[in-house]
Amino acid sequence: MRTYGLIIIGDEILRGKRQDRHLAKFIEILGARGLHLSWAEYLGDERPRLIETFKRTLASNDVVFSCGGIGVTPDDHTRQAAASAAGVPLELNPDAEREIRARMAELGEPVTPARLELGTVPAGSRIIPNPFNRIPGFSYRDHHFLPGFPQMAWPMAQWVLDTYYADDFRQGMEAEAAILVWDGLEGRMLELMRKTEADFPGITVFSLPNLGSETMRRHVELGVRGEPSRVAEAIEALKAGVAALGYGFDIKT
Repeated sequence: MRTYGLIIIGDEILRGKRQDRHLAKFIEILGARGLHLSWAEYLGDERPRLIETFKRTLASNDVVFSCGGIGVTPDDHTRQAAASAAGVPLELNPDAEREIRARMAELGEPVTPARLELGTVPAGSRIIPNPFNRIPGFSYRDHHFLPGFPQMAWPMAQWVLDTYYADDFRQGMEAEAAILVWDGLEGRMLELMRKTEADFPGITVFSLPNLGSETMRRHVELGVRGEPSRVAEAIEALKAGVAALGYGFDIKT
């Protein structure tokens, strides 16, 4: 099964001028399709670092979404970095040119070289339709380059998933169940966690310690996620193991 990654580009995020909204939304978009992110990275507007990153990710089998930097201002480097990393030239994509010309006609604006530059993408790319203003993003292999603006990027990402990766949707379905182990210590439950993963292939055990607050006792959220058919069995095994250790627990709702 393919794995999915997200790259979020922009000095404005790393310097605190804007708050990132992409990460949470991509988790939601993928989750609605039974998928999840395996990794995410934040990068500034530095072309050498972008090239290095895209070389690495292009060498993987991951599906990668990249948000930001596909404009034509001096701080936009994504298109050039993607082409350099792929070892191909930039070229004016005819489908992108068609969309840009159509958009300028709608606005009654001239088609200038700077505007057509928005359609120059790594050779061999496919465009990603932009329902907001028709200025497209682009896909190169399994890398999908989107604008930084959420109102553009999010529907474009959904289009990419529904168009190219629908076969993954059911394959990626997973369930999750958890208990709250009151006053639990992860160290005492470590062997139980390892045994549960060994006994239930396809299941991942997770633990999230919580130091407690005025309204809730100290606890560990202990749970399992993975193949739906195995989650119910695995959580019962965890419950039995936690009880054997003398801990009280409640089902996390």
